[in-house]
Amino acid sequence: MTATRLFGIAGWKNSGKTGLMVRLVTELTQRGFVVSTVKHAHHDFDIDKVGADSFRHREAGAHEVTIVSGTRFAIMHELRGAPEPSFEDIIARLAPCDLVLVEGYKREPIPKIEARRLESANREPLAPSDPHICAIATDHPVTDSILPVFGLDDTNSIADFVERVTGLQRNGSGN
Repeated sequence: MTATRLFGIAGWKNSGKTGLMVRLVTELTQRGFVVSTVKHAHHDFDIDKVGADSFRHREAGAHEVTIVSGTRFAIMHELRGAPEPSFEDIIARLAPCDLVLVEGYKREPIPKIEARRLESANREPLAPSDPHICAIATDHPVTDSILPVFGLDDTNSIADFVERVTGLQRNGSGN
């Protein structure tokens, strides 16, 4: 098996990253690929509901809480003051797949597309200072870059680009 294929979506808050991620996951899975995702949050987040059994386990001090059902499982790992795991450590924990789409992790040295939107909290371009950004997806004209530029909602063209950049092959032999 070859190394895990990674492709990122970077951008400032409200730049359209999550919407683009969701559309790409939908498109690429419809094309027959097994896609996993990693999202970096810059704040204290919680995916558990207050009062749920798993929440109570975690609040009681459990190091990891695993929730399992007939349709899915999830493992929550409490850091309890330990440092945030490295990007590599997170990727290593994922099950094998065709592609891992990464939202956030702006500074990781992986191929990525920069999402830009006029409504973004910060409109400073990331591409000029990040050699790993290989394209831009935007809702407005971009004239200051030699990189390929896609419409933020042009999911098919962006998915085609991701396939080319990562070497994905639809017949499955690209694994």
